Amino acid sequence: MNMAETAEWEKDEWPIIQQEVDACDILILCTSVWLGEKSSVCNRTLEHMYGYTHQFNSKGQYRDYDKVGATLITGNEDGVKHCAMSILFSLSHIEYTVPPQADAGWMGEAGLGPSYMDPGSGGPENDFTNRNTSFLVWNCLHLARMLKDQGGIPAYGNLPDEWEAGCKAGMSSPEHKR
Repeated sequence: MNMAETAEWEKDEWPIIQQEVDACDILILCTSVWLGEKSSVCNRTLEHMYGYTHQFNSKGQYRDYDKVGATLITGNEDGVKHCAMSILFSLSHIEYTVPPQADAGWMGEAGLGPSYMDPGSGGPENDFTNRNTSFLVWNCLHLARMLKDQGGIPAYGNLPDEWEAGCKAGMSSPEHKR
């Protein structure tokens, strides 16, 4: 192995990207479909984000509480709903709040063919895709506004440090029984 290969492995741009993700109230994760799955870039993005889930927000909740997540998917093969299911679960698992109709996609003709914006693709004119994308955007905006106006998800019952300290909201505690 030469030094150039080692230097490339040591280069990690994710902390800079994470700062941009942190600045967002709404994250719409976009991907293409490859072999019926989300792209490896999308998967790596989720993996990087998962690596930060041990951190907390200012209320003591996990760091991405009060953020909204959704997904847009495109490609030339089937798999939009499968990819959306995986991405939206992943986002909710790393503390993003997922609104209704949080996914939209466009699939061109199966196999090699034009991409969404290519002339003659039919993508920009597709009413189903346009409707779902519009609903996705408005629902993300509404939910983000609701979270912001209400001060986010209340911290009662979801503080990891309190749970670890034995303060388990809503659960009976044997040491307090008579």
